[in-house]
Amino acid sequence: MRIATFNVNGIKARYQTVSDWLREDAPDVAVLQEIKSLDDAFPREMAEDAGYELHTHGQKGFNGVALLSKTPLEDVTRGLPGEEVDDQARYIEGTVIGEGGAVRICGLYLPNGNPAPGPKYDYKLAWMARLEARARELLAAEEPFLMCGDYNVLPEDIDVARPEVMATDALMLPPTRAAWRRLVNLGLTEAFRVRHPGQPGHYSYWDYQAGAWDRNHGLRIDHFLLSPAVADRMTACTIQSELRGREKPSDHVPVWLTLDG
Repeated sequence: MRIATFNVNGIKARYQTVSDWLREDAPDVAVLQEIKSLDDAFPREMAEDAGYELHTHGQKGFNGVALLSKTPLEDVTRGLPGEEVDDQARYIEGTVIGEGGAVRICGLYLPNGNPAPGPKYDYKLAWMARLEARARELLAAEEPFLMCGDYNVLPEDIDVARPEVMATDALMLPPTRAAWRRLVNLGLTEAFRVRHPGQPGHYSYWDYQAGAWDRNHGLRIDHFLLSPAVADRMTACTIQSELRGREKPSDHVPVWLTLDG
């Protein structure tokens, strides 16, 4: 099973890019972030014509997440538990059943949090606490699951080309990293770093400004966290960086996870 997470930075702006990607690279499951579209305005034909079942949790002009699967998704839910009213569309779950068994796919777009300190950073940390609580629930239920998407977290200095420039950014402030460690320390596996330990220079995001792509001034902020049962099935985790050099790219690129079965 091949699963890809991709912050598309606007599904309408990236229509051709994403459509070509779905047809040419054909993930079994695609988890999209920043679709920036209401549910009824999402170009469904893009997914359905390529053979995907589509589920969205959208928001006009901002945020928004989606699950696309070549096999039926079961028990799809929208919104991260833990807050009665959350008007930001940032989280979606669904279960896919492959040859190796069922996997709960949790797709997320974690808040950026800037400027920090401030209410946006407070919301980021509160959201991360809710995500940790959800991971605890899934672990307690012994349900195989993965959490993937744009985490807006730089776990280590090697995950950013210029850490000195980002030192006061919400993506790598000490409370952000501490919240990340609490999540991982529940017993989750950070897929890419396990497959590529200690290797700098691997990024999933490059700003559109200041020649960031040409200079490889990037950030690795798109991640897969795997429960133990899913981690046992992992055979690969890679970043599709070449997509950033294509016409009308997103500022992010897909990250791929391959599971046995």
